Amino acid sequence: MTDWSSETHEARTWFEILRNRICAEFETIEREAGSDAAFEYTEWHREEEGNADPGGGTRGLMKGKVFEKVGVNVSTVRGSFAKEFAGTINGASEEAPGFTATGISLVAHMANPHVPAVHMNTRFLATTKAWFGGGADLNPPIPYEDDTEAFHARFRAACSAHNPTYYDRFKKWADEYFYIPHRGVHRGVGGIFYDHLECDDREAFARNLAFTKDVGEAFLDVYPMLVRRRMDSDFSDADVQTQLEWRGRYAEFNLVYDRGTLFGLKTGGNIDAILMSLPPRAVWS
Repeated sequence: MTDWSSETHEARTWFEILRNRICAEFETIEREAGSDAAFEYTEWHREEEGNADPGGGTRGLMKGKVFEKVGVNVSTVRGSFAKEFAGTINGASEEAPGFTATGISLVAHMANPHVPAVHMNTRFLATTKAWFGGGADLNPPIPYEDDTEAFHARFRAACSAHNPTYYDRFKKWADEYFYIPHRGVHRGVGGIFYDHLECDDREAFARNLAFTKDVGEAFLDVYPMLVRRRMDSDFSDADVQTQLEWRGRYAEFNLVYDRGTLFGLKTGGNIDAILMSLPPRAVWS
């Protein structure tokens, strides 16, 4: 296949549905905590010289009592990679720099240090090839073994429903990817990460979209449960200090190593949406 426009639209539709459901659930949690915080949505439009339809997206941001800062972004962009960047992308080159990309990206930084922060992203890209990628990983400043197990168990179930090898492969990929080499530590307690889930035809697209949908459903099932489990926990000044120092490590990873940050910057994405992943407060001591 060479024209993936209808599949891009189908993937985008799912990402927007998932965004709406996640935001509604997070707002419900805020209501349970006695807060009237709600997401504020900002549309942005990409610019590319000579491109009449470069796309854009919507940035959703909420700052509340439970969610100190949570962003949920959906974007759909199209155009051409810069020549020096094209060769680093699957199926693209200086001679064939064209691309389309659609995806959802979420990062939540929590007010209570005992509530784990989280990242989730799924996406569909097309160059001369087409593929899905994404995943989710849990990032607790103060880890709890039962939270880690519940998170992994839910994604293990989602993976196993599609391929018996997926969970082990994608967990290992997450462990290797979400690692801060200059600190010698992992960013959190892991999850799953996958990329280049190739779509050679319409059947492969449908199969990979179904898996990607189940990744989103797994996130929506398990993460709100973990938030509710910990959001009323007592915490100390020392716990807050631990959280702020951990956030410094998180910021270092996202600014130095994260491929999604680089992709957004290299393709003319919205700066505020790209850097939405950075915590509202952090310290280096």
